[in-house]
Amino acid sequence: MSVASPPAPPTADTPAATQKPRRGLLGRGGSRFAAAPWVLLPSVVLIFIFVYGFIAFSGWISVSLWGRPTRRDLSLRQPFGATYGEMFAEQRFQADLRNVIVFTVGFLLLALLGGLVLALLVHHVTVAKGLFRSVFLLPYALSFIVTGVAFRWIFNPDQGINVILRAIGIENPPGWTTDPTILAGLNTPNDTLKIVLGVPVAMIPIIIAASWQLMGFSMAMYLSGLAGIPEEQLEAASVDGATTYQRLRHVVIPQLWPVTVTCFVILLHVSLKIFDMVVAMSGSGPAFVTDVPGIYVFDMMTKGARYDKGTAAALVLLAMACLVVVPYLARSYRSERR
Repeated sequence: MSVASPPAPPTADTPAATQKPRRGLLGRGGSRFAAAPWVLLPSVVLIFIFVYGFIAFSGWISVSLWGRPTRRDLSLRQPFGATYGEMFAEQRFQADLRNVIVFTVGFLLLALLGGLVLALLVHHVTVAKGLFRSVFLLPYALSFIVTGVAFRWIFNPDQGINVILRAIGIENPPGWTTDPTILAGLNTPNDTLKIVLGVPVAMIPIIIAASWQLMGFSMAMYLSGLAGIPEEQLEAASVDGATTYQRLRHVVIPQLWPVTVTCFVILLHVSLKIFDMVVAMSGSGPAFVTDVPGIYVFDMMTKGARYDKGTAAALVLLAMACLVVVPYLARSYRSERR
């Protein structure tokens, strides 16, 4: 009895070699992702409607006559853009822009530099490194309201830090969040610029409180960057005679630049929309020295009954954020294309 021989493997001349590619998850062969645009289409449509559509509608409200919520008037206000002109001429909104710029600069400097210092210290700790990392990161888990209430007591004019200042001989310590003083005033108010440009003393406690809470976030970001720096580079720099400062400046800091940019953009977003911590610590303050655009938007949309002015202020905040976020996204996109 003859034994059947096994079938020969397919060759270039057999039909098996010319068979069609197997059907993939979403298509055939190389076009398995051809249906991806249709899968993403609902999300794109929803984002377009509920993000960009609402932004466009807010822009229309900001140039309309819509004031009180019970009086919906979407007709254009004449002259066009008069709401923005009225808003920028207000002493309060000018103070809001000054305050948010001062807060942003001070907050970013303290949060980034403090986070970098903490990361360098924790990175070189050999004992209980996890404990120190958790302790410094813990404030990030708190809400701005909790932090604001705690620091409101710390910077209370009659309690907290002023008790220590009086004990060491300072008879008239600052009033902190109740102090209307403007440090390093650059101008004299006039009919156009109705405020003094400078650093409000009352903003200093808020900058310290926000920096304390977000410093742990910066530390965690920098720790991840430090973990990616090869030890061989630091050892080679030491062999070449580089000091600790030189290794930090020429080896460590340049490689942490992407982390710094990412932290900068994220913290900038936090600083521009600051609201609840300011409300918990001081509110608008005397002469609006701690007022910020977030509080201005809230007041215009509620007590002020000016929907047009509230949305205009919100769009100004959006434009300020886009001045930094859009170039960052464009830079990231170009880097990925390379």
